[in-house]
Amino acid sequence: MLARTFGCVRTVWNDAVEARRTAYRQGLPYPSAAVLDKALITEAKRTTARCWLADVSNVPLQQSLRDCHAAYRSFFDSLSGKRSGGRVGPPRFKCRTGSQSARFTRNGFTLRPNGRLYVAKVGDLKVAWSRDLPSDPSSVTVMKTSTGKFYASFVVTVDDGAEALEALTDPEAETGIDLGLKDFAVLRGGRVIENPRFFARMERRIRKAQRALSRKAKGSMNRVKARVALAKAHERVKHARSDWIDKQVKTIVAENQGIYVEDLNVKALVQGRHAKSVHDAAFGMFLTRLSSKAIRSGRTFVKVDRYFPSTQLCSVCGALTGPKGLAGLKVRRWACGCGAVHERDVNAEINIRREGKRLVAEGLADT
Repeated sequence: MLARTFGCVRTVWNDAVEARRTAYRQGLPYPSAAVLDKALITEAKRTTARCWLADVSNVPLQQSLRDCHAAYRSFFDSLSGKRSGGRVGPPRFKCRTGSQSARFTRNGFTLRPNGRLYVAKVGDLKVAWSRDLPSDPSSVTVMKTSTGKFYASFVVTVDDGAEALEALTDPEAETGIDLGLKDFAVLRGGRVIENPRFFARMERRIRKAQRALSRKAKGSMNRVKARVALAKAHERVKHARSDWIDKQVKTIVAENQGIYVEDLNVKALVQGRHAKSVHDAAFGMFLTRLSSKAIRSGRTFVKVDRYFPSTQLCSVCGALTGPKGLAGLKVRRWACGCGAVHERDVNAEINIRREGKRLVAEGLADT
């Protein structure tokens, strides 16, 4: 029944995308969500081609249409400049070989006293709970990964500043964070977080799984097995990286009241010569989770402008005598004209921390 629900949700999404593409080709106005709801769900159930949509709950079908409508709205806002951030592309068709999901609102699911999750027209699902829910959920998304694992993700309400952390031994503790590829991060006092390079460690196994997949006949069960094996290898890297980042974020937030980081342009970094290493380091994921947890925990979190010359600036005299450009990336230790000798990343951390404190003092901090 879950597989059937996923298939119906995917069909409604694809029908909605096709309806809007057809309207665009014919020069017609885009159909509204109400029109598509009636045409692709209510009336489609009465047809022979889509009568099986009635076998599943109506709630995830309607949510699929709302998601499609929101995706188009984000696309148009991105084109017009109303949406901040990078350019967003138009919605695309979904296939059944990737991850699948179905979202249920309050009238589509129930939490049983015995810990089971009841989903409309599916039944009771046995759940391995990772934690207690802090409040009553407003919706749940049931997901199936490309490796065949199922997850239930609940939307709950959590108060800001509600993270329970131990009291700081030093209330004035603070640190700058200089991110890099040689070492993942350098914190105050020269403390180094080594780069784990999860993908690099698994790259040989992933390459072998990719070759095995390419040699299987399309449409065969052996190809399905090879695809799952490759997906499991990537999933292992993903979970190891995510768990490691969560642990580093928790430690940094627990030890510091003030956290200052450089506002990296990650999108530009992943297009450069070290793209694979930048992807492996997951700087964007780290900064996003660090910002979220710091704010929830009541910490000061500040992003320093990406054009601030933290590496070139001497932390002793303030002169711009440090290594510059691509040629300067290999320089790990340098001497300033004032006589100070700097470790590249340690010096950058000091400058980032000072600049962050200045922004806070002047009320210019951008979290």
